[in-house]
Amino acid sequence: MPSLHTMGQQQDRRSWAEPYKIKAVEPLHMTTREQRERAIADAGYNTFLLHSRDVYIDLLTDSGTNAMSDRQWAAIMLGDEAYAGSENFYHLEKTVREVYGFKYLVPTHQGRGAENILSSTLIRPGHHVPGNMYFTTTRYHQEANGATFHDVVVDEAHDTSSDFEFKGNVDLAKLERLIDEVRADQIPYVCVAATVNMAGGQPISMDNMRAVRELTARHGIPIYLDATRAVENALFIQERDEHYAGTPIAEILKEFCSYADGATMSGKKDPLVNIGGWLSTNDPDVYEEARNLVVVYEGLHTYGGMAGRDMEAMAVGIRESVRDDHMKSRIGQVRYLGMLLEEWGIPFVKPIGGHGIFLDARAFYPHLDQEQFPAQTLAAELYLDSGIRAMERGIVSAGRDPVTGEHRRPKLELTRLTIPRRVYTQAHMDVVAEAVKECFDQRESVKGLRMVYEPKYLRFFQARFEPLG
Repeated sequence: MPSLHTMGQQQDRRSWAEPYKIKAVEPLHMTTREQRERAIADAGYNTFLLHSRDVYIDLLTDSGTNAMSDRQWAAIMLGDEAYAGSENFYHLEKTVREVYGFKYLVPTHQGRGAENILSSTLIRPGHHVPGNMYFTTTRYHQEANGATFHDVVVDEAHDTSSDFEFKGNVDLAKLERLIDEVRADQIPYVCVAATVNMAGGQPISMDNMRAVRELTARHGIPIYLDATRAVENALFIQERDEHYAGTPIAEILKEFCSYADGATMSGKKDPLVNIGGWLSTNDPDVYEEARNLVVVYEGLHTYGGMAGRDMEAMAVGIRESVRDDHMKSRIGQVRYLGMLLEEWGIPFVKPIGGHGIFLDARAFYPHLDQEQFPAQTLAAELYLDSGIRAMERGIVSAGRDPVTGEHRRPKLELTRLTIPRRVYTQAHMDVVAEAVKECFDQRESVKGLRMVYEPKYLRFFQARFEPLG
């Protein structure tokens, strides 16, 4: 197995091992094909509606599915559950300030709580919010508050075969054109995701982030990060930008965040906890409004939507997340799975991204129209084959245009294999790769799905389907 330092470059054949040992295990249960056929039918062919007891290897998401360390579990016992002024809040606030560099902190129950408060604070009807590709909940909160989202990511992000190393970059020309068209005073902030989830966990470069800061500063427009996987982004900068080779991930992260005015965070990803999030800002006026709104939507400003014990575990997890050995192991497992699939010619988003492998469902099923939901179909087929749960990231996730009511038809039609942190072994990745290959070998016989129930909001969570034919 290649070294993590040179994974994908084939320069070093030394093996590597995870920087931890296993202290507790959770038994897994493998179902029969007949049992899985009943389970997926009962779930309306939507993997979100499966019962977890019916899942063998769960790659639905890396959100809140991580394994906490012994230090984090010990921190749970230090929970100060005072309604006001919890000591754990002040520890978390100090940790975020030191690691991410943002001055003010508003805790929330998870990332979308922070998105809601940020959008409610800064957006007014008629505003325009540019971002380096949409994310489902982020765009929903922006649109619900009256804004129009504009995709200003580089074109390479929409090309699964492109080997461009920073597909998360903002296209500066697109952003400048938008500013000229709608005026800077109609753009409350630029939303920058690091890494870009819907593009396959692709990073944004330090040079690009710096350039976005310079452009927006000329027009007086703030930048707010989706910092959910910004530590993963920092690793890619370390590996792919010669100016940061050898620079600790923690230092790269701190500089990267210095070009933003604040961030939303789902603590269920990089910070290695099962619940929680926050909104951070350097703007005292934004902070004043946000800490008032958090009382309305979440809870008092010193706990938001979190228990004290969860804030304490997150503070510890943030410190663990910026350790170089942890992050190299985390991304290394994703790369290991990707390299297996690449050997077999399985189509997926290149280069291999941060938090998962994104299978190219269009290439799997070129005979299916996009409205036959190829990515949703592939997720169902993978579950039927092996009990592995994946997630659709295509036309279902994109939803409908709020003006026309028509399906949005994204260029990317992906099925995401998301790897939880510190949960599965390399042997599990072998099983996953073999299951994907089996689905690929049987691809020509697959007939697609039709949607039979569509909820009003964020339909991919609860929509139901049935097989065609």
